[in-house]
Amino acid sequence: MTRNEKIALLQETFELEEGELKEDMKLDELEAWDSMAKLSLIVLMDDEFDKKLTGEQIKSFKTVKDILDFME
Repeated sequence: MTRNEKIALLQETFELEEGELKEDMKLDELEAWDSMAKLSLIVLMDDEFDKKLTGEQIKSFKTVKDILDFME
């Protein structure tokens, strides 16, 4: 899966429009970065990437790039 496909998947997960999410965006500046988005991210990582994501890991994510790097 390419970086752009991963960004598209995150946009869908966070219910954002296409092109709204950029790698260098700070998560705390995203209106969509709320508790539901975090829960959705946990499910996404488990379903699509077979990775377990903890609350501590989520807290360590500062930018969209951090999430993308975790997806690798």
